[in-house]
This record gives sequence, structure tokens and C-alpha cells, in this order.
Amino acid sequence: MIIIARFMLLLALFFSFLTNTGREVFAKGESDNNVKEACKVTRYQNLCMHSLAQFSNIAGRSPSKWARAGVSVTIGEVKNVRAYLAKLKSSGRMRGRNRIALSDCTETFSDAIDELHKSLGVLRKLSKSTFSTQMGDLNTWISAVLTDEDTCLDGFEEQTQRQIKLLRNRIQKVSYMTSNALALVNKLATTGLGSVADP
Repeated sequence: MIIIARFMLLLALFFSFLTNTGREVFAKGESDNNVKEACKVTRYQNLCMHSLAQFSNIAGRSPSKWARAGVSVTIGEVKNVRAYLAKLKSSGRMRGRNRIALSDCTETFSDAIDELHKSLGVLRKLSKSTFSTQMGDLNTWISAVLTDEDTCLDGFEEQTQRQIKLLRNRIQKVSYMTSNALALVNKLATTGLGSVADP
């Protein structure tokens, strides 16, 4: 009798495990589909899925939440690059033309952070009555961030030192993330007012 009771308990636990595992797999599948669907509109889809996967459950199918997530992760990455630029500058390793380019980069990345913060502020306060204007502002500011990053890259053109290559790679990556954020904002703009509720 005790053996049968134990067997029944084990069986119950086994089925409970299977059911919960099934739910987790389904939830993960749903989550993966959300980020894949959101990133379809971006140019750098693998980078988009990798950088935004953490927002999949929160953002769901909401274009406004995905746009906000795209701008948020870009802010984090731009801040990291600016800190890296400041570290390079203070190390004193770069001389002449490269030092001037580094100063210019630090300035353009500070501008980029301001523009991205303004963009995030707008995305947090979307309104049907001013939606069109808000979308225009977002497009202007995030496009300006891309220009800032390109300007920074131009300062190191035809430089072949290892440190410059590493720096160029970091700036290139952040410009890809910015491009993705802009694509997500444009998706929100084309989705239209129906996806936005007045605060």
C-alpha cells in the first residue's frame, strides 16, 4: 500500500513537472516571437533581438514599448562609449590629430545622449493629440544621433592602430543600435494613433 502511494505521488510530481515545463517553453516561445516580430523592421535584426530580448515580455506586441526599449538600450550603450572615450582621453595615449578627434567625439556623444534623453521623454508621454509632432521630433533627434556617431567615425578615418580599430568597432555597434531604435520609432509612427492611449 505504501509503495502504491509513493508511486502515485511520484507520478503526480512527474506530471506536474511536465505541465510547468510546457508552460515555460510556451512562454519562452511567445517571448521569442515578440522580439522577432518587433525586430523585423530593423536593419540589424540579430543585434536588435540580442539587445532587446530582455524586454520581450514587458513590451509584448506594443510598438510604443518597443520604441521605448530601443531608445533605452541605445542610451546605455552611448553612455558606455562616452565613458570609454573619456578614459582614452585621460590616458594621454592619443596624440595630435587623434587627440583632437577624440575631443570632438566626446562632445558629439554628449550631444547624442541629450537627444536620446529628449526622445525617451517624448516616448514616455505619447499623446494622440500631438502624436504627429512627437513622431517628427523623434525622427529629427534620433537621426541627429546617427549624424553625431558618423561625425565621430569620420575623425578616425584611415587610421589603422589597434586601439583606433577597437574604438571604431564600438562606435559602429552603437550606430547600428541607434539605427534599430530609429526603425522601431518609425514603425510606431506608421502604426498610427490607434496604438497609443492618452496618458
